[in-house]
Amino acid sequence: MNDMLFKTIDSLNEQYISFWEEICNIETPTLHKEGIDRASTLISEKAKEKGWMVEVYPMDIAGDLVSITMNPDSDGAPISFSGHLDTVHPLGSFGTPAVKRDETKIYGPGVTDCKGGIVAGFMAMDALDRCGFKGRPIHLLLQVDEESSLSKKFSIKYIGEKAKDSIAFINLEGSSRGKVCVERKGIVTFTFTVTGVEAHSSNCAKLGSNAILEAAHKIIELEKLKDDDGLTCNCGVINGGTVANTVPGKCVFKANIRFSTSEQLEWVRNYVNEIAETVYVSGCTTEVVQSGFRLAMERCDRNLELVDRINTVLAKNEMELLTPFKRKGGSDAADITSFGIPCVDSLGVEGGRIHSPEEYAYLDSLSRSAKILAVIAKDL
Repeated sequence: MNDMLFKTIDSLNEQYISFWEEICNIETPTLHKEGIDRASTLISEKAKEKGWMVEVYPMDIAGDLVSITMNPDSDGAPISFSGHLDTVHPLGSFGTPAVKRDETKIYGPGVTDCKGGIVAGFMAMDALDRCGFKGRPIHLLLQVDEESSLSKKFSIKYIGEKAKDSIAFINLEGSSRGKVCVERKGIVTFTFTVTGVEAHSSNCAKLGSNAILEAAHKIIELEKLKDDDGLTCNCGVINGGTVANTVPGKCVFKANIRFSTSEQLEWVRNYVNEIAETVYVSGCTTEVVQSGFRLAMERCDRNLELVDRINTVLAKNEMELLTPFKRKGGSDAADITSFGIPCVDSLGVEGGRIHSPEEYAYLDSLSRSAKILAVIAKDL
């Protein structure tokens, strides 16, 4: 049992709830490098105060990457914690101050996705340090552009390189109590550019080819992909036309498609090309390009074996076991899995309404997550 470790985490709880609030009050939209760097500096300085090794890799557009290592000189097999500091919320979305609390919850940008998990990971490391643990290096790797491709995938490759010798990579996305994520959907985005023929709207019955109408037919076909456990499509951005009394000669829209396997991805690419080539409005043509991509985290033996080993540790400590499950969203865990590193996801804090102005997390989930992470790091 790890009674002293758990008591230490409980004693740190109020301190780290305040730290959680402080970090989330620094707003960090993906494109706001200044905010991301302020948040990562706050974490880095706290790590330096504890004597941990801190490496900062400067980035031109995205936030600077940060690698924090406790026990860097230990000969034990390393373990890595990782989470992303950037959020999807535009500046000011939550008002001023950005973070609010009540008796049971904390509300604000990134409280669950994913700053709360980063704080839980740091808290676990702090508790282990205070208890004198020197058994292995523990990395805390801060991702800075999880929601975009600002770094052209450099950031996740950097994190994968830092974690390459780890026997476990724990991604700190928001948790579902009693569960651990071993599968995530991949994401592929296509940009359709439909070209029609402009004409005065009074002649639309005889002249002109309406690019918006052509796009509408294609969107209707794409939106039929609505298998909750398989393929889903959302056409969420569209722009076309110039003025109301002119037949639109151009329309551009984006289709965001989620998939679970490489086989589904191949089918999607073929289907999208078929939709692009099909002409619904005479005189229109369409070009389609893949404008975004994220791998699927497919279920694999390596990650399931890691779950078994984690559950052995939790059972030893009389803690709730974790059931493997699948999430519909994408995450960096997919790339880490593709690098061959044993990886599980969603062991951060518990909350809800992520990607909305009502994002929240349960206050008591911080220490609960930190205890799980601490025993994994100590006993795996």
